[in-house]
Amino acid sequence: MKDYAEVYGAHGAVSWTELMTSDPAGASGFYSQLFGWTVKTEAMPMGDYHVFSVGETSIGGIMAHPPGVQAPTCWTPYVTVKDVDASCKQVEALGGKICAGPMDIPNVGRMAVITDPQGAALNIITYSGM
Repeated sequence: MKDYAEVYGAHGAVSWTELMTSDPAGASGFYSQLFGWTVKTEAMPMGDYHVFSVGETSIGGIMAHPPGVQAPTCWTPYVTVKDVDASCKQVEALGGKICAGPMDIPNVGRMAVITDPQGAALNIITYSGM
C-alpha cells in the first residue's frame, strides 16, 4: 500500500477537506462522535482550527467563517496540483473562475479557491516541499 504523502501528494488527488461553520466546536463534537475522529484544536491567526484525524493521519479541518462573512455552512475539498498558479491559468482558460488567491499558507503551501464553469467551488493546493 502506498503511503499517505505519495497518494495525496499526487496531482489531482483529493487531499484534504474543510468545514466552514458558525459553530466549529459543536461540529467537532458531532463528527468526532459520529465517525470516531480524533480532534485537535490549534490556535491560528484567524481563530481556532480543529484538525481531525483517523488514527495517526490528519484528514481535514473545521473552522469558523471569517468575521463579517455570511456564507452557508459547507464542506469544501482540496485537490492537490503541481503548480497552483499554472492551474489557476488553466481554470480561467477552461471557463472557471478564481474566487480567492493564489495565496501562501505558512508551513502548508500555496492554494486558491476556484469555481468550475457551473459554479461549484473547490480548493486547489500545492503543498510545501512538493
